[in-house]
Amino acid sequence: MSELYYTYYQSPIGLLKIGGTDHYISELSFIDNPDQVTHGEPGISEVMHQCTEELIEFFNGKRRQFDIPVHQPGTQFQQNVWGELINIPFGKTMSYLELSTKIGDPKAIRAVAATNGKNKIALIVPCHRVIGSDKTLVGYAGGVWRKKWLLQHEFRIANGIQTLF
Repeated sequence: MSELYYTYYQSPIGLLKIGGTDHYISELSFIDNPDQVTHGEPGISEVMHQCTEELIEFFNGKRRQFDIPVHQPGTQFQQNVWGELINIPFGKTMSYLELSTKIGDPKAIRAVAATNGKNKIALIVPCHRVIGSDKTLVGYAGGVWRKKWLLQHEFRIANGIQTLF
């Protein structure tokens, strides 16, 4: 088993914890409580350094897709859902119903939503791009305000809308 490393990145929408090995990223999560910060980090692997660089590019509007390898354990169903999340284009959204239909089971909306909520690799596995069938911003482990910020950020970049602020 590879050694696990972690580090932190201060993004425009809060502190992110990056966890992984020499080969892949296994965690990218928002830290809202300072008590969640682990002190005495064991080190940073090259893939984690690459992740930080890609996050900087993403938040600066220079990156639409992440290239770093990711891994999170889960059932075949969960892997299918997370795999489809990665296929949602930058600046676009998909409803839970559309996502469950895409994986072949339109009745699995709740299971898809639960799997979405178990995603441990925020942004890279873009669960923020999944919305309600009525276009509402339902649920996001990082907070609905972050989901809104991320979707607006991607929409502005994808559609060439520039702001001065």
